[in-house]
Amino acid sequence: MIAALLLAAAFPPPFVSSEVEKPVTGAGFSTSLETNGQGRAGQPASVTALDAERAFAADAQKLGQWTAFRKWAASDATMFVPQPVNAQAWLKDRADPAKAISWWPTASYVSCDGSLAVNTGGWKRPDGSVGYFSTVWQRQPDGGWKWIVDGGDDLKVGRDKPRIIQSEVGSCAGTLTQDPILSSDNAGGGRASDRTLGWMWETAQDGSRRFWAAIWTGKRWKAVVDDKIAAPK
Repeated sequence: MIAALLLAAAFPPPFVSSEVEKPVTGAGFSTSLETNGQGRAGQPASVTALDAERAFAADAQKLGQWTAFRKWAASDATMFVPQPVNAQAWLKDRADPAKAISWWPTASYVSCDGSLAVNTGGWKRPDGSVGYFSTVWQRQPDGGWKWIVDGGDDLKVGRDKPRIIQSEVGSCAGTLTQDPILSSDNAGGGRASDRTLGWMWETAQDGSRRFWAAIWTGKRWKAVVDDKIAAPK
């Protein structure tokens, strides 16, 4: 509780006044994996960021954990150890553990043009410990996907594997209001090409951090992910 309070004080919500709604669950989601809009910009609906997430997780079991991370990471991808590092540099020549972590998506948020997605879900280590992840995926010129930001934290109780993944697509309608994504010396962030989905992370010197994502509803920005990661013990 103390760590959570300190983190909340260090990282005030990066919202733009009252124009950003707080994260919600359930309402407003598509429940069809094949019709969630991720193929709007010419990409087949079966080739989505969720498909990429599942393939990434499968490769971790088949090829090895860090081998899979290298395979699916963009050249400028960021991960946290706990401070932000270039993922490819950190992963270079890193030996795979004997058994890989397993993970599964529970929700996916996609820009209207299908150029960017934020997936979140649960993971489980071989020792039985559990946690969650949030990963930003960017569509590549060849139509495939690479992850550009990956992070998460431990949980006392893991996230269940849902039968149907919740998904939501940014609205192509309306006039975009002030962009909610901020930047600073200890933060990073980005937006979809059409600016209907944005994300940012911010770190503190003790290694605690925050990851946040928002989607455009056609009328306002809605926060869909707000991860507060405590400092390492």
